[in-house]
Amino acid sequence: MATAPQPQLPLFYKDLLPLNSRDHGDWKVNSFADASFLENTHAIPLTVDEFVDAQRNYPIVFTAGENPLPIALMGLNEGVNAFMDAEGKLEAGVYVPAYIRRYPFILAKLNKDSDDMSLCFDPQAGVLGKSDDGQALFADDKPTEYTNGVLEFCRRFEESGQRTKAFVEELKKLDILMDGEIAITRNDMPDTPFVYRGFQMVDENKLRELSAEKVEALNKNGMGMLIHAQLFSMNLMRMLFERQSAQGKVPMQATGTPAAPNGTA
Repeated sequence: MATAPQPQLPLFYKDLLPLNSRDHGDWKVNSFADASFLENTHAIPLTVDEFVDAQRNYPIVFTAGENPLPIALMGLNEGVNAFMDAEGKLEAGVYVPAYIRRYPFILAKLNKDSDDMSLCFDPQAGVLGKSDDGQALFADDKPTEYTNGVLEFCRRFEESGQRTKAFVEELKKLDILMDGEIAITRNDMPDTPFVYRGFQMVDENKLRELSAEKVEALNKNGMGMLIHAQLFSMNLMRMLFERQSAQGKVPMQATGTPAAPNGTA
């Protein structure tokens, strides 16, 4: 079976294969028994279409560097996910980012010289294969309703990703992103604040300095709501720290960098 080009695989993905009826005509897909694949992941890529839902549970920040991308923080320290239970499952009731829901599927280019994208999957995810149980991927060599639904979900995710890039480009043009820094003090360590850096966020002062014309434009095109969702979500930084602390997941060193891991897409 052909392997999709993968110079750098996205977060979670260990391998990629194009899904096709020739090789996978009798394959089925089962649900994950748990969410252990994200157990040590503290930052999840997020699209602008998810800001309003995600900001109820997670701080939303932007990655550092020239090409920032929004991420939802599930932990403040590398390798820490504060929303997993003892059984390796994601806590009930919290918003599940589309990036997580998409796995193990993804749209990927099979030919670097073409913009065409094919539905691929991670064969190491352990949920696709020949099985008596699960959702059939093909019937009579044609994609089933389930597979077509997966394809449509991945297409919408890619479209949302383009809107997200456009949103970030507009933030850069307005010059309202700044390097973020959060200092949190524990009651039992009042003289040793835990300082978190390595991310970007909207600069409230620069936002206030925008002209009335620009603010009106932001409100009309929906960007104003997204910007304020990001700002409101920052109030959850302390709550996330306290969640980690209650789980014994705060490191002894009082610094951290909640930046996105390599390979996000």
